[in-house]
Amino acid sequence: MKKILLYIPALLLLFSLQSKAQRQAWTLEECINYAIENNITLKQIELEQQDQEVLLNTSRNSWLPNLNANVGQDFNFGRTITEDNTYDNINTASTQAYLSLNMPVFDGFKIQNDIAARKLDLLASIENLNKAKEDLAMNVTSYYITVLFNKEILHIAELQVLLSQEQVERTEVLVNTGKVPLSQLYDIKAQLADNEVTLAEARNNVSISLLDLVQALELERSGGNFNIIEPSTENVIEKYMGSLLPPDDIFDYAVTFKPQIKAQEYLLEGQKKNLKIAQSSYYPQLSLNASWGSRYYHAYGDEYPNESFGNSIKNNESKGIGLSLSIPIFNRFQVRNSVRRARLGILNQELEIDKTKKTLYKEIQTAYYNATAAQEKYIASEKSVEATQEAFKYAEERYSAGKSTAYEFNEAKTNYAKSLSELAQAKYNFIFCAKILDFYNGIPITL
Repeated sequence: MKKILLYIPALLLLFSLQSKAQRQAWTLEECINYAIENNITLKQIELEQQDQEVLLNTSRNSWLPNLNANVGQDFNFGRTITEDNTYDNINTASTQAYLSLNMPVFDGFKIQNDIAARKLDLLASIENLNKAKEDLAMNVTSYYITVLFNKEILHIAELQVLLSQEQVERTEVLVNTGKVPLSQLYDIKAQLADNEVTLAEARNNVSISLLDLVQALELERSGGNFNIIEPSTENVIEKYMGSLLPPDDIFDYAVTFKPQIKAQEYLLEGQKKNLKIAQSSYYPQLSLNASWGSRYYHAYGDEYPNESFGNSIKNNESKGIGLSLSIPIFNRFQVRNSVRRARLGILNQELEIDKTKKTLYKEIQTAYYNATAAQEKYIASEKSVEATQEAFKYAEERYSAGKSTAYEFNEAKTNYAKSLSELAQAKYNFIFCAKILDFYNGIPITL
């Protein structure tokens, strides 16, 4: 028993540390970094990038010689040709070995343009990966801010329950002193029950939004212990006002470094290289060829002398080296049509760049106008909160003095809660839109 008592403090400390580790709150930056490291879609895009690296390596190796070996074994029975090119009724066996080498010398600059095109494809895939990381970061930010919003709504719901509980106690005193009828106590208790239902819904909304964030992070087996750090959201207008730059200024800067733009520009340069690849088929193709071959011949029967394997291979060796030139004359317009298609690919990619830029500009404009609208709504909501708070205080004083009904008190309390909820919604809409504008302006996402 004494040993067990000695172990209890250590066990309690261990459980405390484990519990603390499990319930450790996450910052937005930690959430984004974890998502980027563990997201399955990003890992698939990384595999696509590695595939582009393999294609580039394959293209670079096109300059290397193509070396092949062939080995054959034949058995002949009956009348067959002998080693001295005469026919006889004998059984023979022959072994052949052959090496061939082929290497491009000039191919109309096809290989070097193909290498350049594959490099550009690789750069485009890197930018696509960067774009996917940015999209994931914004997605996580959206879920994170949703959790913060639901937590604030939860605090408002808790405040409503607390106010109703206090009012139930006051009403019981008023009923006991005969200042208000018993029906008002029932009305206040009914309002408390409604507030408790709202509180339960708010708690569930927090749990659901945390679950959405966990799933976005692909965090396995959080066990319901996952939570986030709630940063200070006071003076948000003053804090994030610097993010509301004119859309044109943000776009002019964003278009110079945003990965979706850079990826499309790399693809355009790649299409220009594809045009040169297609045009290379107009040029003659010069190749270097080399070969080596030999054979071993064996005739069955004592009347036929046979050389040793080594002598036979040596005596039957054949070697060759040469150049081959292929000159295109007429290829059923295949090259011409390939060139046409390559030019169409360039035009289409130019249109794709324009479309991507317009999409980017539209996104920036939308974020800017949403931010300004949220800013105006936030300022108006602050005034509404001040007004409804004063109205609620007045209604509370009148009700405590028995000079108003439960309906009037509940209406004032409901209006106060509504204004607080609208203020929270406007605040977090403004923060999210400001973060979007920072994102397009190249500023890291932080809260």
